[in-house]
Amino acid sequence: MRLQNISYQIRQARLEQGLTQAQLAHAAKVSRTTLNQLENGLFPDLGVKKLRAILDQVGLTLIIQRAEKAAAPDFVRMACTTANVSYRDTLSEDELIRALLTGKIPAGRRPHFRTLFDEATPALLQGLAQEAGRWTKPGRLEKNLGMIAKEINSKREIGEWLKI
Repeated sequence: MRLQNISYQIRQARLEQGLTQAQLAHAAKVSRTTLNQLENGLFPDLGVKKLRAILDQVGLTLIIQRAEKAAAPDFVRMACTTANVSYRDTLSEDELIRALLTGKIPAGRRPHFRTLFDEATPALLQGLAQEAGRWTKPGRLEKNLGMIAKEINSKREIGEWLKI
């Protein structure tokens, strides 16, 4: 499980209980900024105690168990492999996810994103968009992908493969 999945579950539980970020942050004794960053997949330096306090407030728990063999493809990993194929310095999965969630390309990674956007198969790009789309608010991913495509002067129109 990626940390972004935990963020998504926290946001969903908070919304189901009708809590604002400020209310949950106050109850869990964390700042609203920290909670906002956590919910948006931009992880602050968050210890287990703080994470457990947030989870307790929304009725969730963190369980450690043996990982099952994943049946679904890992589109983030496959996208990084595609983006890194021609480069010695590699784009990490965390850098890719952060860029998708913020719309900001990390320093020195523009060529990686150009390779990914212009050379990856439509199925890979659709899978990546679907996976990352679960971790953010509706519409934000599309906006961020558009900003990235514009910044790298992508030959491919994102609307051609963005079907989330």
